[in-house]
Amino acid sequence: MARILITSALPYINGVKHLGNLAGSMLPADVYARAMRLLGHEVLYICATDEHGTPAELAAQEAGLEVAEYCEKMHAAQKQAGADFKMSYDYFGRSSAPSNHKLTQHFARVLEDNDLIEERVSQQVYSNADGRFLPDRYVEGTCPNCAFEKARGDQCDNCGKLLDPIDLINPYSAVSGSHDVEVRDTNHLYLKQSEMSEKLRAWVDKAEGWPHLATSIAYKWLDEGLRDRAITRDLKWGIPVTDKEGNRRDGFEDKVFYVWFDAPIEYIAATQDWAADTGEDWESWWRTDKGADDVQYVQFMGKDNVAFHTLSFPTTLLGSGEPWKLVDQLKAFNWVTWYGGKFSTSQKRGVFMDQALAIAPSDYWRWHLMANAPESDDAAFTWEEFQAGINSDLANVLGNFVNRITKYTASKFDGKIPDGGETGEAESWIVKELQTRIPVLIDLYERREFRKAMAETRAIWAAGNEYLTQAAPWSHYKMDVDQAAVGVRTGLNLAVLFGIIAQPIIPDAAAKILDALNIPEKNRSWGFGDFAGIPDLIDAVPRGMEIAAPDVLFAKIEDDDVAGWTEKFGGKSE
Repeated sequence: MARILITSALPYINGVKHLGNLAGSMLPADVYARAMRLLGHEVLYICATDEHGTPAELAAQEAGLEVAEYCEKMHAAQKQAGADFKMSYDYFGRSSAPSNHKLTQHFARVLEDNDLIEERVSQQVYSNADGRFLPDRYVEGTCPNCAFEKARGDQCDNCGKLLDPIDLINPYSAVSGSHDVEVRDTNHLYLKQSEMSEKLRAWVDKAEGWPHLATSIAYKWLDEGLRDRAITRDLKWGIPVTDKEGNRRDGFEDKVFYVWFDAPIEYIAATQDWAADTGEDWESWWRTDKGADDVQYVQFMGKDNVAFHTLSFPTTLLGSGEPWKLVDQLKAFNWVTWYGGKFSTSQKRGVFMDQALAIAPSDYWRWHLMANAPESDDAAFTWEEFQAGINSDLANVLGNFVNRITKYTASKFDGKIPDGGETGEAESWIVKELQTRIPVLIDLYERREFRKAMAETRAIWAAGNEYLTQAAPWSHYKMDVDQAAVGVRTGLNLAVLFGIIAQPIIPDAAAKILDALNIPEKNRSWGFGDFAGIPDLIDAVPRGMEIAAPDVLFAKIEDDDVAGWTEKFGGKSE
């Protein structure tokens, strides 16, 4: 049994997250966590809301609330959205929690003691119209590299070039749109990432289990020359910048730590809060001198978060000189796109988690987003593909199998798993299929190849339908009830198996299947370590046990549904 620490990139606090956020971090982390738990591993899945930075202030202002009140409200909303989508977090924290304040200030002090933080006078864009300094992403203008007119102050989304706001041509405030901006001097603390470049490159060189997307982004930043990064901002809301005595640092009374400095630290702080709630030991998960050497740490995130997790956060941990656990496997995703454009929280573009559940059950979204996971490229969402995938994979393949075999049992065998009969060619065939496919499925989950894992899961379900075609218990029933009993009994055992392997992806439907088949909780783990024992899986459920036919598991999506969603949410191809 392994100990697996899982974190997914923290959802930002400015509203309920869209499906792209869900597919790029939280959902795959949850599917992986569920799969590893079913395989018997000890799993700790940590997430939290990311609550600092200018967007939080602006969102609160738009909502007419104090920032703290707004963050508390949106944390509750995001926690509920996660619960509605069946996220199996062990703990869902808040980056504004006292634990993260304390730990962030600790890291800043230690890094400064190690000469990796220094105070510098820097130039920053000030908006006269807004009466404030503007953080990088709230300065927009023309990219000096490719002439893209909507480049942000930190990076150009068109060419990918890393930028400084003062590099932009014709800069303007993204808050007000005003071009009445100027460059002013301001003091900030800088994390000297450049001095860690060689250590970071050596660490990335040793990385195992990272997709090419993750390593290519890390090397791109390293090859361009890693810049020192300001870790403070001219804001009121955030973690105060303190001196060694814990008082506000002179000259930094109106400054806080940069959100991207404190947000990853919240992974550790949230684990501390989990431990405080449960009485567990957090240090054995995060401190290599306290037992974390045997922990497998897996991170999940979208590609826009990779640089901070492969460079900035490791700079903090390595630079501290303290025995912190670094990530072992980093799973990065491309984007889910909305009819050729990006999902966007700020622009309210696309479908958001709370809206999605008014459209279809969470299982539908979980299946579709993982079956089309943006692993190698961006994945375009369309209503038509959503309809086709749900109707084919869930309704026709899994749902049809379970409904056929359970209803037939209810009508012909008094709703009980029948006895009698001997196995034959059809049963030998399905055993060989399972002996081949189940090890492949487990391996795909362990390697976090979700799109392939969904395809393999569907193939296993499809094999069940092929088995029923071969065994044809309904054809045998009139002439040889015992022969029919073998097909029904095997089909019901397959339904149990299919429900078990469905649990990481579509937990609600899986529970309905296993409940209808009277499978106790203790028997719902995978237990496939001994592949030679697979023949027993097709005759594992006690004969004579009563079962029920569940209600229709998956209602099909009709053309009228698609037309209505397109009209309401947009997305129709031009």
